Amino acid sequence: MKTKLGDIRPSQLLYTYGVGSLLDLPNFSVLVMGLDDWDISYARVISEERLLQAVRQQLGSQIEALRHPPYDSKDDEKGFNQYNTVTAGVPVVPFPRWARCPQCSLLAPISSGLFEIQKQPFYPDRTRVVHTHCEKADRPPPVIPVRFLLACSNGHLDDFPWVEYVHKGPCNCRPIILKMFEFGVSGEASDIIVRCETCKEERRMGDAFGADAPKHLPKCRGWHPHIKRTDDKECEESVKTILLGASNSWFPVTLSALSIPQSTDRLSQLVDKNWSVLAEAVTIDVLRAFRKVGNLPDFAGYKDEEIFVRIEARRSEKPVGTSEDGKDLKLPEWSVLSGLKVISNTSDFSLRTVDVPKHFREIIARVVLVERLREVRSLIGFTRVESPGEFDEFMEISNADYSPLSRKPPVWIPTTEVFGEGLFIQFEESAIQSWRKRTPVAKREHEFFEAHKAWRFAHKLTPVEQGFRGLRYVLLHSFAHAVLRQLATDSGYAAASVRERIYSREVDLPGGPMAGLLLYTAAPDSEGTLGGLVSLGDPEKLSYHVLQALERARLCASDPLCSEHKPYDEHATLHGAACHGCLFSPETSCEHGNKYLDRSTLVKTFAVEDVAFFVSN
Repeated sequence: MKTKLGDIRPSQLLYTYGVGSLLDLPNFSVLVMGLDDWDISYARVISEERLLQAVRQQLGSQIEALRHPPYDSKDDEKGFNQYNTVTAGVPVVPFPRWARCPQCSLLAPISSGLFEIQKQPFYPDRTRVVHTHCEKADRPPPVIPVRFLLACSNGHLDDFPWVEYVHKGPCNCRPIILKMFEFGVSGEASDIIVRCETCKEERRMGDAFGADAPKHLPKCRGWHPHIKRTDDKECEESVKTILLGASNSWFPVTLSALSIPQSTDRLSQLVDKNWSVLAEAVTIDVLRAFRKVGNLPDFAGYKDEEIFVRIEARRSEKPVGTSEDGKDLKLPEWSVLSGLKVISNTSDFSLRTVDVPKHFREIIARVVLVERLREVRSLIGFTRVESPGEFDEFMEISNADYSPLSRKPPVWIPTTEVFGEGLFIQFEESAIQSWRKRTPVAKREHEFFEAHKAWRFAHKLTPVEQGFRGLRYVLLHSFAHAVLRQLATDSGYAAASVRERIYSREVDLPGGPMAGLLLYTAAPDSEGTLGGLVSLGDPEKLSYHVLQALERARLCASDPLCSEHKPYDEHATLHGAACHGCLFSPETSCEHGNKYLDRSTLVKTFAVEDVAFFVSN
């Protein structure tokens, strides 16, 4: 019988506890297994053709569908149905596979036979691993997972090599009895000693950290525990000792797209919305059967024949909304938000254009209130040690640079959908071009370009010139962060719940120039959000908040150090005048890992006065 261990939200399976991640439960730690082990009986299909095409471009044409994580609405709050069985969920296994008894300090694998998993089917939070024959306790005490692991930047994860580490290599001790002792209350690695009770060899954990750590650690085995296999070739990356629960142990690689209506008439929009079901209607009789059992309530009032004609037309169409290589998800969104393509509002996407604030009519071309939006997000892989947020948004990180979700090429990908609202601001292209022609601006752009090349060289990415989007992106990105931080104070949403979507493209690139940004917030509930962000798009309110954001950007609590910061230094930060006191935003808000930011592109600062875009404001 399957045993339920806890609850997590579907969105957490993409951004916090996805495939290959470690999840801390009340009494032990578990690893989320790969897609091969998931039961998709209760994983409904999510329709979003543009995103599906982009995922196929990354993972292969074998991808059949985007699916919501398994969930059964018939399960009660404890996760059981009327038959007292778990019908849906995500499979996990205990990891790390070593644990320590807090009573006798014994350190051993969970599979050694010394420990036992005690299941509590009707009380998932009480499931635990105990030391069955502890010599210092009257009853079996619960053990705790060891907090040291090995990981590398290629996405591999492994148990810490306790036996080899203590003995500084292979040993002949029989039996092998290890114990871990902690001295003091600081919890520092230098205060932790691991000892072999057979030969009395011991070693401090401090040797596993620091610059000399590679000398004391083995080579990476190329281990992917979530899919229970090693790589075919030996991993050449150096392993690093990480702590259980460390933020760098798992970073998701995701793709997201806004649901943009591709049709103008109501019936075609309904076909697009329900395509996950209608795609199976290969004949009109199948369509009638679907309608008869109540699967298509949206089509009340339409005849079977006219619905089937639209289905056949939809089936013969080439997927729209992606570029030729399937990577650019933003160009179709830009076309709609900027007014280049006119569409009808739907239940998932509703726009309302408002006047541009009078203080900014020469530099802002368009303000759009996105009163309703639907965003679909898919998990396509993950990394460890280095965040994918440090790479280009157009998936410059290839599928060879992140860990797979399954042993075999996946046929489906975990996906979630959220509903919310947003605020779109489009800049005047002529104002951008005039600003770019200024000599100090060109000099600043060159500094960022050199920083970009140096950063890519340090991260072994070639060619080093690739992926640089110019100071246009730095300006838009910095403006988005400044306004986001300001709006969060009055919108009623926390800054971490507001996200940015930057639309930046040079004139000579396919699709023409783009210069705009979308600030939005969304929630998994189908009702979306409360309208607090859209309400701030009123011309007078928006003018006030933009002026306040620019005023705040003039001075930082860390000045003059912040304003004097160069785009690249020995810490490989890749930003100019920006820090946590002025422009940095939470990881959930920024699409580029708080890189390519510089408030001197917005306003005059202590160190740079001749690069500011908003000169007269």
